[in-house]
Amino acid sequence: MQYKRTEIADGIGFSSVIDEKFKTCSLTVRFITKLDKATAAANSLAISQLSAVNSRYGTIAAMNEKLSSLYGASLSSSVSKRGDVQLLAVGASWITDKYTIGGENISREMLEILRDCIFSPRIENGEFDAETFAITKKDLLDRIEAEINNKRGYAIAKASEIAYKGEPAANSCYGTDETASPVTSAQAFEAYRKLLETACAEIYFVAPEDDKSVAEMFAESFGALDRKPQPVTYRTPSPAKSEPETASEEYNVRQAKMVMTFKTSSEDKEALKMMSLIFGETPVSKLFMNVREKLSLCYYCACRTYFPKGALMVDSGVERDNIDKAREEILRQLDDMKNGSFTDSDIEAAVLAVTNGLTAIGDTPSSYAGWYFECFCNDELITPQQQAERYRAVTRDRIIEAAKSLSLDSIYLMLNKEAE
Repeated sequence: MQYKRTEIADGIGFSSVIDEKFKTCSLTVRFITKLDKATAAANSLAISQLSAVNSRYGTIAAMNEKLSSLYGASLSSSVSKRGDVQLLAVGASWITDKYTIGGENISREMLEILRDCIFSPRIENGEFDAETFAITKKDLLDRIEAEINNKRGYAIAKASEIAYKGEPAANSCYGTDETASPVTSAQAFEAYRKLLETACAEIYFVAPEDDKSVAEMFAESFGALDRKPQPVTYRTPSPAKSEPETASEEYNVRQAKMVMTFKTSSEDKEALKMMSLIFGETPVSKLFMNVREKLSLCYYCACRTYFPKGALMVDSGVERDNIDKAREEILRQLDDMKNGSFTDSDIEAAVLAVTNGLTAIGDTPSSYAGWYFECFCNDELITPQQQAERYRAVTRDRIIEAAKSLSLDSIYLMLNKEAE
């Protein structure tokens, strides 16, 4: 495997990951901008438009027909957030020319298609094509409306609003119904133009063979623009509230949800992760074995770390009558972590869990792209193997210090409506 990153234009990075075991090529262009409630929905609609049609293939049907003729090649878009940053990606995947039946150069065609999607979208009267925009907008509104159907994810999103109140991370990465519904195709097109002019971008090309023309194409395309990129900060720890805040809402649900957010000022990322694994990320963790299994206080109880915001969240599904008991037991288990009440076997299990995940990096093109983007955000180039060694080197004392650094910031409760 060979990895290389270069700056091909102002605020534009191009990374190539060459691994001969792959039979496909993957190309992802990730636009990076500050997460803002006022622009999140318009940005999301703009990026979804780019993966649907372009100036040469002006309808979704025409684009799909063309992709099908290229051995089932694909175009996609995605929207996510990392801390206070909104990530908007357009990507393409296709079989390498070596495996085409007639030796067709489909790589060249796919590069041209993706280039036109990003730099030459279908425009009518200074805005996105109305028909395609209406389809992509409906898809976004349906996704927003469906959020509440995933009660666990919805509760975590609501908990984030409270934990990061007043910070960009409190906002949805693709907007709300209130902010998305009024967006017009002209406004989405203006958002697209602003992204091209001001957003930073990281491009990832994962393939079995190097192709210098890919970087050259993007260097030429971005170089032709009048850009004034606005840098972003990839890690903005959220300060803990002086007193924990509790918020609750009632919904038509059978099972209540409780999300507890803890904040930390610790910079020891590996120790925090190890602490989180022992505390509540695995089937042998303290939260699972005690709060769920031994005491039967919840249907599930798990935690996860959010290092870009310096936070750890514990989310659980509980009976309404057990909320207080579950909360107190979760805090007691955290106190046990602070007091060092965990075994060497717990540490070994945590190391095994995290290193197993690291060994899977490189199995797929997307895992490579994800890994090296995290390296970029952390401003440190490191291999998965080196990261695994860092986890193995974490001591008991570092885990205890990581636990001690946590303080309760807020609690969100999704309550089931009590019978009248």
